[in-house]
Amino acid sequence: MSDKTIKVGLRVDVDTFRGTRLGVPRLLDIFARHQIAASFFFSLGPDNMGRHLWRLLKPAFLIKMLRSNAASLYGWDILLAGTFWPGRNIGRHLGSIIQATESAGHEVGLHAWDHHKWQKYVEHMSGPQCRREIAKGFAALQSTIGHRPACSAAAGWKCTEQVLLEKESFGFRYNSDCRGTSIFRPVINQQHCAPQIPVTLPTYDELIGQNGVSNENYNETILSMIKPNQLNVLTIHAEVEGIICAELFDDFLTQARQRNIEFVCLHELLPPDEEIAEGTIRLGNLPGRQGSMCLQDTVSSLC
Repeated sequence: MSDKTIKVGLRVDVDTFRGTRLGVPRLLDIFARHQIAASFFFSLGPDNMGRHLWRLLKPAFLIKMLRSNAASLYGWDILLAGTFWPGRNIGRHLGSIIQATESAGHEVGLHAWDHHKWQKYVEHMSGPQCRREIAKGFAALQSTIGHRPACSAAAGWKCTEQVLLEKESFGFRYNSDCRGTSIFRPVINQQHCAPQIPVTLPTYDELIGQNGVSNENYNETILSMIKPNQLNVLTIHAEVEGIICAELFDDFLTQARQRNIEFVCLHELLPPDEEIAEGTIRLGNLPGRQGSMCLQDTVSSLC
């Protein structure tokens, strides 16, 4: 075991009503036992995630659903949410859980208003449409926690240059909207945007069932990807690691501690402003994930 502590930014995406109601409290208990603080990003509006079922018509998405055994992993209430009945408003009904998350010492930020709508349509939204979606989630989260949220993370890593420009008016300290390798400050039309803290490690649903990865070797697979002298940021989902994979995740944290891995809120990874390089984003694809997503593109000079 290395004597050097490796810091890993731990991001928790909370996409659904069920994930908020069941997954978040379970994760709060796990984190309390391991004395870990993480960054939670909440969806606040209607839970319409079941409307993604239309994507089963796309072979790549169907294969992913079968590979990850999605019905067992997520539960039918998530897979059908917002289809046969109106999507339940997460922030209105479960605000006390969001408040408890911050009271427990975790960082709380904005994920989305309507996760499904953002993930499906944002790449085609105009500036005003983007701004309205962000504003609804921002206002709901501010009302819930009693102050302005300081950070955001785009649902499904769906982000464009237009989104970043619209986010500037909300004063976020940082965003985590893309996948990449280093912290950078996007520059769009000569405008410097808030720093990006990209996710560097794959998620459970991207790895499981691929290249021989199973629950038996999943923890070791992820742990082997965490290296010193690089940015390490892991995303977990309240719907996965907080419910059906909670014991697996608990064991992951135990093994990580034995390897001198320390999990921290994302903001703790931010260097001084003058040490953050400029960069750009692009849309692209990653193995194990269906559809395009926001990727870190280039990194150039220091700001």
